[in-house]
Amino acid sequence: QVPPAESGGGSVQAGGSLRLSCAVSFRIFGSFPMGWFRQAPGKEREFVAAIDLSGRNTIYGDSVKGRFTISRDNRRNTLLLQMNDLKPEDTAIYYCAKAIRAWNHATEEADFDSWGRGTQVTVSS
Repeated sequence: QVPPAESGGGSVQAGGSLRLSCAVSFRIFGSFPMGWFRQAPGKEREFVAAIDLSGRNTIYGDSVKGRFTISRDNRRNTLLLQMNDLKPEDTAIYYCAKAIRAWNHATEEADFDSWGRGTQVTVSS
């Protein structure tokens, strides 16, 4: 099973934007909800956002609500995360992963598997 592959990270100033992508195998992308998590140095992995198979249902972590948007391109088997109004506290490695169950508003790390290697996002003040 090929793990997801994140891309699109980089360094931006506070207030800037980035768009992350995650390439996912057809077998995974067409069968499971997907999510984004992040992990800052010295901190535990934190839930960012998740989306169901249809793309119509989403859920966000409190710290990113109103600034980040998760979406999925089902033709390209790609998970997306549009990040606007970035803040220094958004600095982290961002990971995508698949849910282990059908859509149930899961936000815990244990509810996801098939993690990618991550992409670094750095926001300077």
